Amino acid sequence: MAGVLDSVNQRTQLVGQNRLELLLFRLVGQQIYGINVFKVKEVLQCPKLTMIPQRHPVVRGVAHIRGGTIPILDMGMATGQRAIDEDDIKNCFVIITEYNRKTQGFLVKGVERIVNLNWEAIHPPPKGAGKENYLTAVTQLDNHLVEIIDVEKILAEVAPSDDNISETVLDKVNNGALREKKILIVDDSTVARKQIQNCMNAVGLEAVTKNDGKQAYDYLRELAQTVDNVADVIALMISDVEMPEMDGYTLTTLCKNDPKLKDLYIMLHTSLSGVFNRAMVEKVGANDFMAKFSPDELAERVMEVIDARS
Repeated sequence: MAGVLDSVNQRTQLVGQNRLELLLFRLVGQQIYGINVFKVKEVLQCPKLTMIPQRHPVVRGVAHIRGGTIPILDMGMATGQRAIDEDDIKNCFVIITEYNRKTQGFLVKGVERIVNLNWEAIHPPPKGAGKENYLTAVTQLDNHLVEIIDVEKILAEVAPSDDNISETVLDKVNNGALREKKILIVDDSTVARKQIQNCMNAVGLEAVTKNDGKQAYDYLRELAQTVDNVADVIALMISDVEMPEMDGYTLTTLCKNDPKLKDLYIMLHTSLSGVFNRAMVEKVGANDFMAKFSPDELAERVMEVIDARS
């Protein structure tokens, strides 16, 4: 256990060829869950929690860690499972993560180990699977099913943010430049896809959505058979980095190495805000990077790109 806890921070900079490292953990029960190490800042024995008034039931309290105050969410409760007993919290662990420019901790029953996998071994959750609404992917490990939770969905439910674009930004919309432009949105999180799609629709852009890099690449390859230049149809592609089947790095590399897709403008849009490796973005040839999720910032950046390329 100590080895797992000590190594998390050192391994968050994994840069792989369509690979990822998962930190495995358990909630109340025997099911194994996973979270990408790239999003983990620290794992520690649950510290003393301070109760806060009018808190969401999923928030078990706040912890004072390294000079900051961090909300601690019960991962089991957040996904519709039984909460960790109050008397047992002190024996549990907290996974400190950074998503969408915010830091929070997730209370879990136990932490197992770190495993290194290929994204091709990570699959979308099967239809009808239990807790499907809170899963982005599943994988098999040692004959056990590992479920990867849609953390962005949890955060959207516990602490919803304003996803509307401000009137100030909407006033800047150039309808002429945006007319007949399509945006390709690639993200395995249903919440993230909907957020970005609503943002694009609000400024008059048609959005095409795909659940992972493989789906997006297959779509682009099919489109390339019918048009001279895909970039004339797709104004830009907004892609997550972490996705089953094929991650955003690999998708970007394949597109930039394909003569019919190389002119496509690619923005990597990810919740890996605090530990994101910009050198990797440049290595794979992405045109831009933005941390999730600011609707005004995203809308303005997209409009700037389209204006510049029109």
